[in-house]
Amino acid sequence: MENKGENILLDIENLKVIYKTDLETVEAVNDVSLAVRRGRTLGLVGETGAGKTTTALSILRLLPSTTGRILSGKIEFNGEDLLKIDENMMRVIRGNRIAMVFQDPMTSLNPVMTVGDQIAEAIELHNGKMPKEEIDRRVENILQMVGIIPQRRFEYPHQFSGGMKQRVVIAIALSCEPELLIADEPTTALDVTIQAQVLNMIKELRDRLGTAMLLITHDLGIVAQICDDVAVMYAGEVIESGSVEDVFTGDARHPYTAGLFNSLPDLHSQAKRLKPIPGLMPDPSNLPPGCVFAPRCESRMDACEAHRPKTVQRGSHRLRCHLFGAGQAPAVGGQGR
Repeated sequence: MENKGENILLDIENLKVIYKTDLETVEAVNDVSLAVRRGRTLGLVGETGAGKTTTALSILRLLPSTTGRILSGKIEFNGEDLLKIDENMMRVIRGNRIAMVFQDPMTSLNPVMTVGDQIAEAIELHNGKMPKEEIDRRVENILQMVGIIPQRRFEYPHQFSGGMKQRVVIAIALSCEPELLIADEPTTALDVTIQAQVLNMIKELRDRLGTAMLLITHDLGIVAQICDDVAVMYAGEVIESGSVEDVFTGDARHPYTAGLFNSLPDLHSQAKRLKPIPGLMPDPSNLPPGCVFAPRCESRMDACEAHRPKTVQRGSHRLRCHLFGAGQAPAVGGQGR
């Protein structure tokens, strides 16, 4: 992830996003830097409220217009800064070159349009001169690609199960064969069996189409199964990033990431209780002056509570922690891949 060059499709640098209301200012994303490489999948991991979805919405410039503001940073897609182009150009990019699968398929589909018409609408919007017969053929091919028989294109969303709705949403997102797919917790509303089917389907489609993907999740098991690279977010900051091997099996790990691994059940352990991370994530409208994880960290030092740590890089592995800056490494803890 440290190598800048032709292989980088999406490059986010020093992104800062706030939500401002009359009552408070929420610092949702603070100095975030990420890179998604062509044909690879970056897993963005973190607790609810860490800033994952805000980062994704910033890429597509879909933040709430009344409260959301991008204060600084750049978001380069194919070398072009998305924060500097006009809205008309952004409409061409959304859905066509960058597509997004949202968390809840139940609210992502129009209940009064057939699923076929909704897929056709996405294709027609970005391919206005395509003949209707070609659009219909594309719709049928895309439905088959996601495991839905073409005859169901005339049915409405309420006639589909949750897992099938999610397949339709993914079909819409992939209808224009985007260069980048953003999947925001695409299996949250699904049971475990259907979740596995949808994940396998996403993985197969990614490999077949060569699409790069930003996968937002809180499930480390999904990251191990699908992702090539990982970025761990906490309280609006990326506190650790690198390849899956760096984060899952490396000899150094951020204390928060170690806590995430320690809180997972281990088949080889006889422990009676899981070991959760103590405390709660800080209020984003009142962040601590030093390291955002310091109030919950068992390895904290005086410097952690006074100063924000700088990012330390070891090869492709990046960590934001005073322990590494001091030449020390926290205990890895937890489980490997």
